[in-house]
Amino acid sequence: MISLLVTIIMAIVIGAIGSAIAPGGMPGGILGSMIAGFVGAWLGSWLLGAWGPIIGGFAVLPAIIGAALFVLILTLLARTMNGRTS
Repeated sequence: MISLLVTIIMAIVIGAIGSAIAPGGMPGGILGSMIAGFVGAWLGSWLLGAWGPIIGGFAVLPAIIGAALFVLILTLLARTMNGRTS
């Protein structure tokens, strides 16, 4: 139970850091940060592997980079979709 809590907290922290790095920011508050953290951890480990400190099952540095990349992609997609509907 504690490991699940640590994993969720790490996902929120990683998502918040990734959202702060990327322009635009992740919508959705804590839930959005958690989603960005989980997707960022998956994307970062897929692109960069597992290096650096591992906390709560996340390789922290690739996860932060992946979360920032995920938020950037979402921001670009949102801008593209908003431009199409106008």
